Amino acid sequence: MGKKGWFLIIAMLLVLTTACSGADGGGNSGTSADGKVKLRIAWWGSDTRHEYTQKVVDLYKQKNPNVTIDVEYASFDDYWKKLAPQAAANQLPDIVQMDISYISQYAKNGQLEDLAPYLNQKIQVADVNENVLSTGVIAGKQYGIPTGVNVLGFQYDPALLKKAGIDKIPDNWTWDQYKEMALKAASNKVYFDSSMAADIFFHYYLRTQGKTLYNAEGTGLGYDDDKLFVDFFSGLADLIKKGATPPPEIMNQTKGILEESDIVKGTGIGIWQWSNQYVGLQQVVNRPMALAPMFGPNMEKGVYMQPTMYWTVASRSQVKDEAAKFIDFWMNDVEANKLIKGERGVPISSKIKEAVAPELSEPTKQVFEFVASMEPKASPMSPPPPVGSPEVIATLTDYIEQVNFGQMTPEDAAAKFRADANTILANNKQ
Repeated sequence: MGKKGWFLIIAMLLVLTTACSGADGGGNSGTSADGKVKLRIAWWGSDTRHEYTQKVVDLYKQKNPNVTIDVEYASFDDYWKKLAPQAAANQLPDIVQMDISYISQYAKNGQLEDLAPYLNQKIQVADVNENVLSTGVIAGKQYGIPTGVNVLGFQYDPALLKKAGIDKIPDNWTWDQYKEMALKAASNKVYFDSSMAADIFFHYYLRTQGKTLYNAEGTGLGYDDDKLFVDFFSGLADLIKKGATPPPEIMNQTKGILEESDIVKGTGIGIWQWSNQYVGLQQVVNRPMALAPMFGPNMEKGVYMQPTMYWTVASRSQVKDEAAKFIDFWMNDVEANKLIKGERGVPISSKIKEAVAPELSEPTKQVFEFVASMEPKASPMSPPPPVGSPEVIATLTDYIEQVNFGQMTPEDAAAKFRADANTILANNKQ
């Protein structure tokens, strides 16, 4: 079954829960007569993430001996396949790691608790940047607390850049300079990058133009002029055609296999991605690397601090106070964050960032410094993607793949994407 199929099944299961979600009222204490509390927590991720998260859970239990915690974890795809039927049965774990692409859907269906009453009560956020905290707000309610933040950028091998005849990436570089450098790399038989994820970087480009991918209500696209779509994607397709990035058939073969990527093999200079992906990439590349900001013009309008993921609390939870206390522990406990080491993004607490800095590896320090340099330049994040966004992204990805293979013109793709996306998002209209 394709991604679209899974998205539709998940959406249907969540819709079925709307009538029953919250029906049991949900209490806060959930404490038994002997003072014992039982939590369930779920997350997705790699083995490394599972191992240190279990250590954080164990540390919390050590400091709170009245609490027992059942853990559930899986790979990203398996996680959502498992979570949807749990939501349908009104049996979500008390604490749920939530992706930005799904938080609107679960919130709209009444599956998540508004955490605003817990802020600076059970969850201390006094030293958290308001722009960062507000990324978890949907329709005026604080459904998610960011586990950490990311920022988009170019992660590259400086030595390979010079080998391609480019001394350095200029400060405040532009879209045109990027294309010039990419073509120069191609002329020296090395790929500049592996192109860009369609939805993430098109949204960035739209923001630099004062637009967004979705409108504020989540009922349609956030831009009216398809020339923006054509300019961005025809530019990327041209770089593929001229050998600045690998051809689509090669990218499809190596998609998701880091070890087979060109930057790891030394045939590509860099990669566009989120800052929290840098450390893992650096480990596999095993050569000195660096980070550069996104290109402009208007980089400051386009760039934003995005939550790596959120901690959320299920609305059906009977132990919301304890769940909120655990989230606070994750955010604000120094000992816990020396185990986490920023793996779920740079901590949102400024005090924690300072406290863990001496504990970091050199690549992680690079990420912390890069994010710190971008934070004062970043604009507020757009609202979390609306219900239906996973299907919209799958549709966009399909059309861009056809553009890159030369099977569709950017103009046709722009028109068809507009029609399909607006049809999907129209379901969000009241």
